[in-house]
Amino acid sequence: MADASEKPLGLHNVVSVSMGLIVSMSCLVSLGQGAGESGLMFIPAMLIALLLNICSAACMAELNALMPNATGGLVQYTLAGLGPLPTLVTMVGGYLICNILCGGVEAAIFGSVMVETIPLAIPAAVYPTIVSIIVAVAALKGVDIFAKLQDFVSCLLLFSMIALGLIGAFQLGTGAVVDQPAALTTDAASVVSAVGVASWLFVGAEYAIPISKDVRNANRNIPLGMMISLALICVMDSLVVLGFWHYVPWGELAESASPHLLYGESLLGNVGKIWMSVVSALAFIGSQNSTVNGLSQICDGMTKVNMMPRFFSRKNRYGAPAVAILFVTISICLIAYFSGDSSDAISFLILVVTVLWLVSYIFADIDVLVLRRRFPKAPRAFKVPGGPVIPVIGIAGTVFMIANISSDPAEAVAIWVLAAVIFLALSVYSFFWIKYKMRMPVFKPVPIPEVLAMENDLYYEIRHRRGIWR
Repeated sequence: MADASEKPLGLHNVVSVSMGLIVSMSCLVSLGQGAGESGLMFIPAMLIALLLNICSAACMAELNALMPNATGGLVQYTLAGLGPLPTLVTMVGGYLICNILCGGVEAAIFGSVMVETIPLAIPAAVYPTIVSIIVAVAALKGVDIFAKLQDFVSCLLLFSMIALGLIGAFQLGTGAVVDQPAALTTDAASVVSAVGVASWLFVGAEYAIPISKDVRNANRNIPLGMMISLALICVMDSLVVLGFWHYVPWGELAESASPHLLYGESLLGNVGKIWMSVVSALAFIGSQNSTVNGLSQICDGMTKVNMMPRFFSRKNRYGAPAVAILFVTISICLIAYFSGDSSDAISFLILVVTVLWLVSYIFADIDVLVLRRRFPKAPRAFKVPGGPVIPVIGIAGTVFMIANISSDPAEAVAIWVLAAVIFLALSVYSFFWIKYKMRMPVFKPVPIPEVLAMENDLYYEIRHRRGIWR
């Protein structure tokens, strides 16, 4: 194992990777539409969602401290805590499917934004394809290049969003100031109903965990970096909501398919629209970069426990999982190409993906409680304080966010039903894969030493030669 001083990544890299996936095109849409429905009361909803997501991020950090250098992160944690079936269902549904789907839709929306901004006869699919190729090349060059690109993009994105928010909050824009109420509602029930939408603004900080093996002082920098990124995003989004209040009518904001572009143009005219288009490009580059690298590492980790075909673990001379990187990139580009302009359905898709992702957070919180009970004396360089309080709050809070995923009862039911169908289908698939491909008990947890041994390629080879794993 490399000495800590030789590891290329530090705290700022953890912050930029965490922010890279969270601040995406879909988050910009959710921010505008959530504010358009609640006004400034969307800020307290964001604060509640922030606190609940901090609980889950802290639990992820403890799991990482218990099982450092686990390539697949939540794959290995859940395998040790709850067994193969919950692991496969959670990872395929909560990460692979929802992230590739979301990445494809965001790529399509990015293409539409570029077509609207740049007056050239270039097909919309060309723009996300070019970005995806650049990101894939950076990822194939290894973790250091990936981190440098993420640092650059995240800094520009953070400063741009804060600047646009401050200009609007202090009424310094060139556009006309709108006279409208600060809040559309002030009752607690309305704030509660907005928490589900606000939760999407903070999911994804744990994508820093798969790179923890390359982070100096990971036991401190991983949890601290995730917390810093979540706090920065909350401050940034709150400033933008204040800017919305002064320059965009709430009703127009709620109905817009591209509320961030609407805000930029209302704030600074054509300059603001172009500036916000640059922000959109940065958001897409950052989220694509984190998605491609995070998912490829997760795919690599899943191959080590025989939950994905073995060829996904093939690496190039830079140590990057090349096949997994290309698979994720091509999948996102194909979804973007065939989906076209998906802006009409973007809100519904975001909420469905949010439910899938939040379920994986519930499993992570449960993993903490289960592994504490089964291995109370196992060394943990970082442990969530307060005993079971924070994991239990995380579980209850995540269930709360899922229950309040939409203020429209009919839409909420449709979201729950679709998510349930996806998880049911994955459960059936996972049962047969585990029983006949992996040849393992479906619900029996795997001991931590064995899970960590799976990081070694010899583990797979030995089981394959013995005919245990096919």
